[in-house]
Amino acid sequence: MADGHQPLQHVKEAQIYQKLNHFNRQDVNTFPQRFFVNEAYWQRPDGPVFLFIGGEGPIYEFDVLAGHHVAMAKEHGALLLAVEHRFYGNSINLDGLKTEKLVDLSSQQALADLAVFHEYISQSFNLSCRNTWISFGGSYSGALSAWFRGKFPSLVFGAVASSAPVMAKLDFSAYNNVVGLSLMNEAVGGSQKCLAKVQEAFVDVEAALMSGNSSQVAKDFGCCQTPKNPNDQVELMQNLADIIMGTVQYNEEGVLMSIKELCEVMTNTSDANKAEMGAYHRLVKLSELYRSSSDESCLDISHEKAMKDLLDTSVHTGRRAERQWTYQTCTEFGFYQTCEDSTCPFSGMLTLQAQTELCAKVFGISQHSLPARVAFTNSYYGGVDPHTHRVLYVNGGVDPWKELSVVQDRSEEGDEVQTVFIADTAHCADMSNPRLTDRLSLRRARQEIQRHVASWLRTADTQKKKQEGSSRT
Repeated sequence: MADGHQPLQHVKEAQIYQKLNHFNRQDVNTFPQRFFVNEAYWQRPDGPVFLFIGGEGPIYEFDVLAGHHVAMAKEHGALLLAVEHRFYGNSINLDGLKTEKLVDLSSQQALADLAVFHEYISQSFNLSCRNTWISFGGSYSGALSAWFRGKFPSLVFGAVASSAPVMAKLDFSAYNNVVGLSLMNEAVGGSQKCLAKVQEAFVDVEAALMSGNSSQVAKDFGCCQTPKNPNDQVELMQNLADIIMGTVQYNEEGVLMSIKELCEVMTNTSDANKAEMGAYHRLVKLSELYRSSSDESCLDISHEKAMKDLLDTSVHTGRRAERQWTYQTCTEFGFYQTCEDSTCPFSGMLTLQAQTELCAKVFGISQHSLPARVAFTNSYYGGVDPHTHRVLYVNGGVDPWKELSVVQDRSEEGDEVQTVFIADTAHCADMSNPRLTDRLSLRRARQEIQRHVASWLRTADTQKKKQEGSSRT
């Protein structure tokens, strides 16, 4: 590195013992919360603090070594922190996945963790009001970044919330509607023909299953089991839909395939063999491409096995997340990506009922209680009208999660809502390191984010100087 810094040597891993329940003073139980610190760029003693908030998975050293927030930390001489979300990664007790213990897993508790962590770091590094904190996060942790600023405005001066679903939604049918629109988006290599072929393929698979040809379907898609019962058929449909949903959500972000490449598989007529291939067999080909990139020898469509995995309460290597995240969808967010809407490009077998019944089966949470839980989340945080100040909401036009985020600037009653909208990018694209292949819109968006962060730091500096001046007089 040109400046002589070797950031990896400056990264420290540590943990803080947090209360399991911040809202019950009688409960003295704790859990270890993991975090990383990178001091390589920090201009002591008054340099700012950039906090990267972990989401529904483990954090890595990478989170304080790479990414757009790290580039900005280098520019502004910031202390870099990354903190892991309770109950994910290594930040969990050995009995933490038991259903009765998961009661302490919530976004409210996670925000209280951040407030305690702020105090701990401030004492450890002898920080003062001269150190301006900015928070960063993407997807669920982007929502946490916005909510941290909203609920604890005295602790964090500004927040960047990338692809942040700040509105909870039980039946998130709009997700698959955007998937369909993105498959048609010519700016990213989609077409109407591509969407039509995807729809046709799912109709054909469903027809084959309904007509008793499940053995042939299993053979064609390389399934580990024959999808004879309805639950396994739903698992198959979900697996196939996930390929396309993942491609759209992470388009051009280094995943296996882009929308352009997926649509080429579904529509290409350039050679004689492909020209004759029907939509069903094109989906088979797409599935083969995905399976060949994984370690799986066959496509596991056993609903029984999926349930067994969700019911498993053993804490393995700190890489488990599905049980915890499913619990949070049941208790706080919904986010169920259903396909009962006519705009959905997949199978109508992907119902709200099929997804919410997991809450009852796995955690004993009544399906009837879900609407009230989701409504509480939105009343607690404000949904897409969050009344936050100095929060920058960044979203991509291809990303289905934009439907639950803040995408329009608003300024009313002193509440300033700031947004960056990147028309042809997908989920959290702005957070990664710049690449030569980045679209112009993405490069400009990063510059805009940089301007906002720099402006916040200048404003904080000006305010501090005024306060210091007035305290002297």
